[in-house]
Amino acid sequence: MMKLPAIFAALVLLGNTPAFAGERTAIQQFQQDALEATQTWTESVQEVLINALSLTGIKYSYGGKSPETGFDCSGFVRYVFQQSTSMTLPHGAKAISQLGQPVPQEQLQPGDLVFFNTLKSAFSHVGIYLGDHKFIHAPSSGGGVQVVDMTDNYWSKRFNGARRMESNH
Repeated sequence: MMKLPAIFAALVLLGNTPAFAGERTAIQQFQQDALEATQTWTESVQEVLINALSLTGIKYSYGGKSPETGFDCSGFVRYVFQQSTSMTLPHGAKAISQLGQPVPQEQLQPGDLVFFNTLKSAFSHVGIYLGDHKFIHAPSSGGGVQVVDMTDNYWSKRFNGARRMESNH
């Protein structure tokens, strides 16, 4: 899959050749639309992170999906993404793990979803990556929504993968 900077570079080169001079307006419009979509998503990621961090300490509740009732891991992620991006994610870490694009661990970016095997089942736990090997989640023990380090022995052994959710609006 081609990354946006590579697409921009190709379009700039095409737009500067005489054969494509008449296409310059369409190319410039595409570039502007792509840039605006990227900026909108960047702002959405910032909202995701701010919203997630504002919920630190909210108690764990199996099946919980709001600050009032408490959260389980997927309820927390669903709530944050719905509030911040208007995305409606399914309930359940396994179901959420089927969405978005896979991301190698070394390419994680803030806002990516990280998945772990915590119940002897792949993709049984989900959190939101914050950067610097940290993620925020609603653990079933430990006092509620919290930030933890993915390099901690417990989490590093259980990492299953990551997904990047990108808005289409």
